[in-house]
Amino acid sequence: QVQLVESGGGSVQAGGSLRVSCVASPYANHCIGWFRQAPGKRREGIATLYTGGGPTTYASSVRGRFSISPEKTKNTLYLEMNDLYPDDTAVYYCAALWRPYQGSCTLLPSRYEAWGQGTQVTVSS
Repeated sequence: QVQLVESGGGSVQAGGSLRVSCVASPYANHCIGWFRQAPGKRREGIATLYTGGGPTTYASSVRGRFSISPEKTKNTLYLEMNDLYPDDTAVYYCAALWRPYQGSCTLLPSRYEAWGQGTQVTVSS
């Protein structure tokens, strides 16, 4: 069972930037994605990639503002968030899906098998 630990959340003003981290163990052979859930809203997939390489996938709500980048030597996936809006306020989670072959990864939360504890991101206007 993969273990995931997020860190790096916090508070920022609108237009600002924040980076959150996800350490996954084990890291290889997984889709690892970033998700978020705001109060009263459904959990939303925002970005994901396959740890063995290949394309990243972004939700339209964050494309062009958010980016994910892996640091394989540290078993870590970063989510860089720029030009933040108050609507980006949510608990941000990383999650993993076992995938023993390369390919695009889904943003559907129900497909993911293991989840981190989440980290709060608050954007004030």
